[in-house]
Amino acid sequence: MNNIKKLQLSFKTAEGKRKNLTLSYVKADLDPAVVKTAMSKITTSKIFEKDTVQLYQEILGAKYIDRTETEVFENNATSK
Repeated sequence: MNNIKKLQLSFKTAEGKRKNLTLSYVKADLDPAVVKTAMSKITTSKIFEKDTVQLYQEILGAKYIDRTETEVFENNATSK
């Protein structure tokens, strides 16, 4: 069984749509102020753009996502 923890950062695009940025390798208990500061740097950098639309224009929120993977079986046999 594997427990996987990710941090999902939610933003609003310049078009008003929700856009998530998911980070796989994060500390388990980041301070909300640290996360918000990092997200602010992303929005002010304005380097994430697609078809002239800013992807991360406004901060909406952040949350941890925990996922548990349980292997049922793994087939290691080679076929002949």
